[in-house]
Amino acid sequence: MTYSINLFLQNYGNIILLIVGILIGSVLGIYLPQVVVYIKPIGDIFLNLLFVAVIPLVFFAISSSVANIEGTNQLGKIIGTMSMVFLMGVLISACATIAVLYFFPLEAPHVADGAHLLENNPDDTWSDKMVRFITVSEFGKLLSRENMLALVIFSFLVGIATRKSSIVAQPFLAFLNGGNEVMKNLLILIMKISPLGLGAYFAYQVSSLGPQLFGFYAKPLGLYYLFGTIYFILGFSIFAFISNGKYGLTSFWKNNIVPTLTALGSCSSLATMPANLIAAKKIGIPDAIANVVIPLGTTLHKQGSSISSIFKIYVAFLLIGKDFFDPTTLITALGITVLVSVVAGGIPNGGYIGEMLMISVLGLPIEAVPAVMIIGTLVDPLATILNATGDTVASMLVTKFTGNKFQLAAVDSLES
Repeated sequence: MTYSINLFLQNYGNIILLIVGILIGSVLGIYLPQVVVYIKPIGDIFLNLLFVAVIPLVFFAISSSVANIEGTNQLGKIIGTMSMVFLMGVLISACATIAVLYFFPLEAPHVADGAHLLENNPDDTWSDKMVRFITVSEFGKLLSRENMLALVIFSFLVGIATRKSSIVAQPFLAFLNGGNEVMKNLLILIMKISPLGLGAYFAYQVSSLGPQLFGFYAKPLGLYYLFGTIYFILGFSIFAFISNGKYGLTSFWKNNIVPTLTALGSCSSLATMPANLIAAKKIGIPDAIANVVIPLGTTLHKQGSSISSIFKIYVAFLLIGKDFFDPTTLITALGITVLVSVVAGGIPNGGYIGEMLMISVLGLPIEAVPAVMIIGTLVDPLATILNATGDTVASMLVTKFTGNKFQLAAVDSLES
């Protein structure tokens, strides 16, 4: 019993502390609004630390990951098919989420004064915006959170250049790997004060927007869990059926119970990977495919994060009183979702990097950051289930589209 309690607290302790911080902040915002002005700086300090740490973290994480990729010429067909399956999975889940939000819209609370989009030049053309989003004119501007997309692209290029530099660049590769480890641990340290920082910021929001804020958060969270559960059952069933017909459908759900419970209990795609590999073996997925798709999917294939990303952008636009369903915004949101699902997947607390990227590209005000961070944290259990178990169904699709056969003999031997 004691072990179970300790394991539960280890996996969900951060979420519990965050909820406690939000509740305390809410009580202060409602009953002691006069003290909010004194605790709001705590929230500002937390956000500033996050903004400062996330820039070098993105650079080191992306550059080191790309630089460490080994040659995969012999796996070209599998890698190519896998990339297409991953991309389509993220886009399908994102588009389905947009449709749900369109037909079941949420009501925004009263928009706080000063919450508005960062103004861009109204005379900007599409080419002007493209140049501004993906490049900067000076190296120093890469270090601004307003240019996150340019930093992401630059980091990819540095990683590729490091790979091409071969053994000569080993000291630089060691520097990238070391920097990545240091910045990951720094972000983990900063996130330890997130219950205090977000609690303080939530107190400010409650005092400004009033108790209606509770209903505002409850509705997107409820809709996320309802839609996410339906997508998990219906969407994954369709993918499994496409992969191997009726047998694929029944074998997937028969062997997906343990991975689902593991994802729910650990809130970690990485911790679920061994269970996914065992399930893939029982389903009959060839080892050559499962051993590539599932480990890479742990980082690169995040359907739960895709749904969460759309919800967070939608909520941010509600808070600032802007139209989420503008075609330009929708296209940009899909692009951000793909980047967040792929780039931030293997980074601890990588979802918060998505918020920084969102702010940069969409020009969102800082007021929207705590809202999307809170929602992102509270939907994490279901998002992890979708992220982790989606890797198994993705490996089934890769088996189908590469023309490989499911190894039924291996399945029979495992079950006998």
